[in-house]
Amino acid sequence: MYQSFISMICLALGLILLQGAGYAEELVVADFSSQDADKKLPASWVPMTFSNIEAHTRYSLIQDKGRTVIRAHSHNAASGLIRNVRVDPHEYPWLQWSWKIDHVLKKGDVTTKKGDDYAARIYVAFAFDPDQSGLWQRMKHKTASLMSDQELPGSALNYIWASKAAPGTIVPNPYASEAMMVVLQSGNARSDQWIQEQRNIVEDYKRAFGKQPPEIIGIAIMTDTDNTGEETTGYYGDIILGTKKEGLSPEHTMPQ
Repeated sequence: MYQSFISMICLALGLILLQGAGYAEELVVADFSSQDADKKLPASWVPMTFSNIEAHTRYSLIQDKGRTVIRAHSHNAASGLIRNVRVDPHEYPWLQWSWKIDHVLKKGDVTTKKGDDYAARIYVAFAFDPDQSGLWQRMKHKTASLMSDQELPGSALNYIWASKAAPGTIVPNPYASEAMMVVLQSGNARSDQWIQEQRNIVEDYKRAFGKQPPEIIGIAIMTDTDNTGEETTGYYGDIILGTKKEGLSPEHTMPQ
């Protein structure tokens, strides 16, 4: 589908420091619920497209049970939306969001390139940390950086709604080993339902990579079907970074 997660992030422009950074208990990454349905997408969310993929996932703001959310419809297509941020995950370790899908992909498989499609996924991209990288990793990252005027991430967590893999599974992305896939939901048992998620980014990063996470530089959403050639729709609610584990703020709670 794409050369690597790194090349995908290269397509996004700039880094945005989230307003309210410091000691606020919550940082709002995506405030889709405050937007008007059927209007343009928020300017802070930058499209991610790929040079070798002509068909793009269609992202739009819609009303779902009185709440504005993102609808992502994909038919043999791939593209995403990214919000570029700069946040210390140790200050804001909790990532909170809500999502829903129509159905998973029959040929989806987290372990293969042909099956690397998902009805819904959330990316967390991290800065490259030379102090925790080997010589080959440093050389590869430096070479890639020379061909881009943007900061390139060094690693990423991918929270996914898988087709078959068991929840709790953590495996490398088949295209890029520096992007780890974390299965949260799987199969169709909970399709067409809004699911609220809370993840400790620091703990997940340590489980996936065996070390402390560097700075967060971007958070993205993506529904894609280009490898399987199938069709599905994913939905995304507000996305929040928090200082502690707790229920979503009432204004961000999704209707059931």
